Amino acid sequence: MEPPDAPARTRGAPRLLLLAVLLAAHPDAQAEVRLSVPPLVEVMRGKSVILNCTPTGAHDHYVLEWFLTDRSGARPRLASAEMQGSELQVTMHDTRGRSPPYQLDSQGSLVLAEAQVGDERDYVCVVRAGAAGTAEATARLNVFAKPEATEVSPNKGTLSVMEDSAQEIATCNSRNGNPVPKITWYRNGQRLEVPVEMNPKGYMTSRTVREASGLLSLTSTLYLRLRKDDRDASFHCAAHYSLPKGRHGRLDSPTFHLTLHYPTEHVQFWLGSPSTPAGWVREGDTVQLLCRGDGSPSPEYTLFRLQDEQEEVLNANFEGNLTLEGVTRGQSGTYGCRVEDYDAADDVQLSKTLELRVAYLDPLELSEGKVLSLPLNSSAVVNCSVHGLPTPALRWTKDSTPLGDGPMLSLSSITFDSNGTYICEASLPTVPVLSRTQNFTLLVQGLPELRAAEIEPKADGSWREGDEVTLICSTRGHPEPKLSWSQLGGSPAEPIPGRQGWVSSSLTLKVTSALSRDGISCEASNPHGNKRHVFHFGTVSPQTSQAGVAVMAVAVSVGLLLLVVAVFYCMRRKGGPGCRRRREKGAPPPGEPELSHSGSERPEQTGLLMGGASGGARGGSGGFRDEC
Repeated sequence: MEPPDAPARTRGAPRLLLLAVLLAAHPDAQAEVRLSVPPLVEVMRGKSVILNCTPTGAHDHYVLEWFLTDRSGARPRLASAEMQGSELQVTMHDTRGRSPPYQLDSQGSLVLAEAQVGDERDYVCVVRAGAAGTAEATARLNVFAKPEATEVSPNKGTLSVMEDSAQEIATCNSRNGNPVPKITWYRNGQRLEVPVEMNPKGYMTSRTVREASGLLSLTSTLYLRLRKDDRDASFHCAAHYSLPKGRHGRLDSPTFHLTLHYPTEHVQFWLGSPSTPAGWVREGDTVQLLCRGDGSPSPEYTLFRLQDEQEEVLNANFEGNLTLEGVTRGQSGTYGCRVEDYDAADDVQLSKTLELRVAYLDPLELSEGKVLSLPLNSSAVVNCSVHGLPTPALRWTKDSTPLGDGPMLSLSSITFDSNGTYICEASLPTVPVLSRTQNFTLLVQGLPELRAAEIEPKADGSWREGDEVTLICSTRGHPEPKLSWSQLGGSPAEPIPGRQGWVSSSLTLKVTSALSRDGISCEASNPHGNKRHVFHFGTVSPQTSQAGVAVMAVAVSVGLLLLVVAVFYCMRRKGGPGCRRRREKGAPPPGEPELSHSGSERPEQTGLLMGGASGGARGGSGGFRDEC
């Protein structure tokens, strides 16, 4: 049996369904409100950031609010905005003392200028749209800060490698970053994988501090058990930090080295000054003896000399150096060095020795003086003696030409070519830079040696008187010979270039018949005697007479000239009254006056007639001749 009101409920259900359909089809009906808010926003410290909150759909009226979620969970309202038509009315409520304060832009987005680490919160956007309902969304803001340069503070003390536990190596600091960076350690560029738990081999500790600015600082301390190999190792640390959009950065610290204490295991002792491969040093040089142990810090060194198996301490210092100024041959011997390291193992040899060998070479001594004078064709022996260490080698030379090795120089059948400077050179084969020389000059005494440049014969085999010839004589000897000629005019004797000891003189003269008979001689003389050479010319032909030929030529020339003048004169007189007789020069005939030369007669005509009369045939003293 149905309840009394059942028919009434059955009749009301279709009505409710119809009402729902009508409401959905009504043009003013509003859908549920939704928001578009980025869930995560990242920004670098000091930069501005905008948090967007955009309602979806068309709503003529709604209220938008921004809330801040603090650490206690409370949600203070920062700002609100109400949409009236097409304009948004903004109201700021609680800025929380932020500087610069929060702001809302014309789209309802929350603006944070100069983001700080304290802004790193959750921001809630709430939109109330009346019948469309209420919606809210949260935006998380992360603020990143790059830390300052990484600093490292190494342990300045001396760390012992003999410790069985890890020792503090250095402290690394990365300050004022956000989020907190991560610190890693490196040895020789290789990352050290050390745990954070304490253990004997090595570990590290970390401590994070939040600064008053809200930034984070991280301090990391490295502990290691050191080895001797770490004496030259370089260490450093690096801070790794995060950036927006998943990026990362790294800041490395400067590298540093550690001062380690480790015992001596090996000792070296050597000659630091220049020396030969065989270990010789020159007398007079400055010599350095150097001793080094491989322990750290540097131990004390004792340097000594062994004499008769006793140690003579020469020096004790922390450098391991011994300097011998101007070393002498008496300082040759055995020298030693001892490292005073009491932490060294018992089986380590802490002493070393070396042999110092001083090379020396005394001045050379010759059995003869600086000048040796010997007769021509004689013989002699010269000895060269020397003292040195190691044993010197001797060699004789003359004009850079080797003569032989050894201390003795033998000279036999001496000639003038033997004159010159002889050098004895001493050297040390194992010490190339050490050598000495000594020399003497040999003077050969004897009768002069004379050489004459022979006269070249004429092509026809004979000389003629008046031919010119130059004669040359050369000589050498000691004392230097004097050159003279049997006839005056010889040049002074002068040295001949390139021929040591030779001098020459020349004489230029004309060949005469007397030379053919007697010749010309040159003579070289010195206290030991003289030598003479005679130049012979053989047959000398007499010179052809030229004077007669010249006189005959002159006579012919004069005769021809007179003939030309006579012909010219006759041609001038040809037009006169024929020939007339004229009395020859002499007394006039009786009864006729003597004809005198009139002033009109030319002297030339008179002279010519007189000359013609004198040159023609003569009759008596008063005869006549024809004149034309």
